[in-house]
Amino acid sequence: MQAMWEKAQVYLIQYGLNFVAAVLIFVIGKWVAKMVARFLEKAMAKAGVDKTLASFVKNIVYFGILAFVIIAALGKLGVQTSSFVAIIGAAGLAVGLALQGSLANFAAGVMIIMFEPFKAGDTIEAGGAAGRVEEIQIFNTVLMAADNKKIIIPNAKITSDKIVIHPRQQ
Repeated sequence: MQAMWEKAQVYLIQYGLNFVAAVLIFVIGKWVAKMVARFLEKAMAKAGVDKTLASFVKNIVYFGILAFVIIAALGKLGVQTSSFVAIIGAAGLAVGLALQGSLANFAAGVMIIMFEPFKAGDTIEAGGAAGRVEEIQIFNTVLMAADNKKIIIPNAKITSDKIVIHPRQQ
C-alpha cells in the first residue's frame, strides 16, 4: 500500500506540474495573443488602414496565435500534437482552395483600399462597367450607373483589368 501511495505521489507531482505549466501556457498565451492583436489594430488605425481590414487582420492574428498556444499547452500535457498540426494544415489548405475566388477578391479589396487608385465619389470604368463609385467593400465595389442602376463588381475583376478614372465634375 505504501509503495502504491509513493507511486501515486510521483505521478501526481510529475503530471500536476505539467498540468499547471499547461494552464500557465494557455493563460499567458491568450493574454499575449490579445495584446498583440490590440497593438496591431491600434497600429493599423494609426496608419489609416480601413477599419474592416484592421478588424479582420486583428482576428486572424489573434486566432492564429491562440491556435499555436493551444497546441503548445497540449504538448506540455503530453498529447502528441503532430497530428493536430497536420489537421490544421490540411484544413487550411482545404479552406484556401474552397475560398480561392473569395480570397482573390479579398486581396484585391485590400489593394484597392491601401493604394486608393480611386475613391468613393469618383467616376470610373472598371471590370466591364462604368459608373460613380458608391462604396468600396472588402470583397466588391459598388458603382451607380448613369441610369441609376447599382452595379456590384468583384474586386478581383477590377484589379485584373484596366481602370479608367474620369476627372471629377466641379
